[in-house]
Amino acid sequence: MVLIGVAIVIVGFIIRINPLLVVTLSGLATGLFAHQSLYEIIEQFGKAFTTNRYMAVFIATLPVIGLLERFGLREQAEHVVSNIKAATTGRILTAYLVIREAAAAAGLTSLGGHAQMVRPLVAPMAEGAAEAKYGTLPDRVRDDIRAHAAAVDNIGLFFGEDVFIAIGAILLMKGFFDQNGIPSDPLHMALWAIPTAVAALIVHSFRLHRLDRSLHKLLYRENGKGRA
Repeated sequence: MVLIGVAIVIVGFIIRINPLLVVTLSGLATGLFAHQSLYEIIEQFGKAFTTNRYMAVFIATLPVIGLLERFGLREQAEHVVSNIKAATTGRILTAYLVIREAAAAAGLTSLGGHAQMVRPLVAPMAEGAAEAKYGTLPDRVRDDIRAHAAAVDNIGLFFGEDVFIAIGAILLMKGFFDQNGIPSDPLHMALWAIPTAVAALIVHSFRLHRLDRSLHKLLYRENGKGRA
């Protein structure tokens, strides 16, 4: 009967009841069937909230980004890039890839992200560079550029963070090897991640170079303009 909380969550989500209410009722039911007092259940709620209160920082991201966009952050990013003649979509994304991967390798995994960087800055800058060079972009091209901007963030973080010795993935592997009697050194694991990170940087930089070529081929033919 202790698992009744799982059933409450499933049923609550199926009939679309407020998720906060569903989870609260699930916790209460689980605690009561586990023969805990109401005081102990509320204490567990409070302890969980205190332990995970840092998660509330992410809640503030959405309104902050919304306000910045409302007051022209995206437009300003596009305008700045459009004045840089050497800027191209691929070069901007390559620069962000280098920064993102280097920061992740240094343990600064929060320096970037889709909500904080890609949507308000990186994607508009990449689009602005293409618009300055080729004029108005078709929707399918905008979507393609935005997809590449999101991919750059993912790839830079994924391959860069394993170089940092204290990242969760390294510690997880260390714990797994220790449990199975296999000697392991987190420093060596982090060092062996460097060749993979470098290879990912080179390969994806080449893909971004090809993105520039494909954009030039497509948009120059459609719009009849372009800047060498």
